[in-house]
Amino acid sequence: MIYITRRESFNAAHKLARPDWSEDENLAVFGKCANPNWHGHNYQLYVTVKGEVNPETGFLVDLKWLKQIINTHIIDKVDHRNLNLDVDFMKGKLASTENLAIAVWDILKPHVNESGAQLHCIKIYETDNNYVEYFG
Repeated sequence: MIYITRRESFNAAHKLARPDWSEDENLAVFGKCANPNWHGHNYQLYVTVKGEVNPETGFLVDLKWLKQIINTHIIDKVDHRNLNLDVDFMKGKLASTENLAIAVWDILKPHVNESGAQLHCIKIYETDNNYVEYFG
């Protein structure tokens, strides 16, 4: 079993707030992340796949292919967007990094499976100090 990871970057705005809560309740729970005027991050997305090396190519997966899958299905939809308002796969979800990681997993998993590999981990750095890892 071998693991390989592709990193991609994107910039996006979001707000952590529940529409069914008052502004005071949202501020109490989410602090400045509930800013009514939004806030943004320079995210780092790490997609790790695992499996066996193809003896003909020496690859687990072609990294150009993995880059294309990530960019087509994720980066092109989130980069320079508002996660709460603009991203179809985040509609109706609280735009936390945790929920974003789960959504990315759900989107990429079938594509990775078609390649013969398995999705191992989605890691998203929201800041230099905060990141989420999701293993499905």
